[in-house]
Amino acid sequence: MKILLVTDAWTPQVNGVVRTLGRTRQILQALGHEVSVLSPEGRTTVACPGYGEIRLTLRPHRAAREVLVDRECFDAIHIATEGPLGWAARRRCLQLGLRFTTSYHTRFPEYLRLRAPIPLSWSYRLMRRFHAPAARTFVRTGTQRRLLTERGFERLAIWPGAVNTRLFHPRDKDALALPRPISMYMGRVAPEKNLEAFLDLSLPGSKVIVGGGPSLARLRRRYPEVHFLGYRHGRALAETLAAADVFVFPSRTDTLGLVILEAMACGVPVAALPVPGPQDLIVDGANGALDENLRDAVFRALAVAPEDCVEHAQQHSWEASTRCFLDGLVAARSQPAASMTVRRTGPLADPTG
Repeated sequence: MKILLVTDAWTPQVNGVVRTLGRTRQILQALGHEVSVLSPEGRTTVACPGYGEIRLTLRPHRAAREVLVDRECFDAIHIATEGPLGWAARRRCLQLGLRFTTSYHTRFPEYLRLRAPIPLSWSYRLMRRFHAPAARTFVRTGTQRRLLTERGFERLAIWPGAVNTRLFHPRDKDALALPRPISMYMGRVAPEKNLEAFLDLSLPGSKVIVGGGPSLARLRRRYPEVHFLGYRHGRALAETLAAADVFVFPSRTDTLGLVILEAMACGVPVAALPVPGPQDLIVDGANGALDENLRDAVFRALAVAPEDCVEHAQQHSWEASTRCFLDGLVAARSQPAASMTVRRTGPLADPTG
C-alpha cells in the first residue's frame, strides 16, 4: 500500500510519539509498503509557545494540498497528531472525500489544563471534533479506549505499544558511577510529567533525569543534588537506562508511557502512580509497583526480579504492534469516506480556521 503518515511530532524531537511513528514506518517499509511522511521537517516553522523544542509548521494547509493532490494519491492516510498539520490534513481529506485514520497519543486536554484555566470539557469537545470523521481512531491501551468512549469518542481501536528489544536489553550497570540504588526518569522534562513528585522524594542513593524540555533549567536550579544528564540517544541511551536500579514514572497524563516498556526491557522495574498508562503495563509486584505513595512504590519495585521485567517487555514486539496498525488501516478502507458534514460546535472549533 501507499501510506501517508501526517504528524506534527517528528525528528529532531525526542519523545515516544516520534519513536513510535519512526519505528512503525521502518517496519511498514520492511513489509513492502511505500510510506511517505508529512511533517515539519524541511518546512518553515515557528517555536511552540512555552516549548521551543516543538516546531509548528507555518502554512500547513498549503503543505497538505501539496501532498494530498487528489483522491488516488494514497491507499491509506493516517493523521497522528492534532497540531497544525493534523488539522490541515484532516480538512483536505474532508474536502476530497478521503478516508483517513487518526491516533490519540497525547492527553491534550489534561496537558492544556496544566498550563491554562481552560475547562476539560472544552478541550475534549475539540478533540472529539478532530477525531469524529476518522474511520478509526487508534488508542494505546484498553483503559484509554474506555475513558475516551465515556467522553463520546467513537470507532476506537487499540494500537498496542512496543519496544525494540534489540536495543533495549539488560547490560552491565557500569555506565553510571553513582551511589546506588539509582532511581531514574527518562523522557520530556516538562510540567505535565509531574517530575516534582519524584524529585521531592526522600530516597537513598542517586536520582537521575535523562532528557530535556522546558522545565529543565528550572529543575536544575531547584534540585542541585539530582543528576540531570540531558539527552542520550541510541546505544548510549539504552546503556544509561540499563544502569538504573528502578525507573520512576510520576506522570498522571500519559496515554501509555513507551519508556516504561523500554525500562522493563532493560531489566529495570518501574515505580509509578496507579493511573491510566502505567496501569495497563505494570503488574504490581511482577514488573514494578503502583502506589499513590510514590516512595513506597519505589521501594517495592526495587524488590522485583529484573528477569521478570524482561519477560514482560518481550511480549510487546514492534512487529506485532505494526501489524495491528496495518490491520486497522486495511479495515478503515471499507468505511464510508468522510465528508464536510461534521459541524463546528462549542467554544472551540477548528483552530486552523
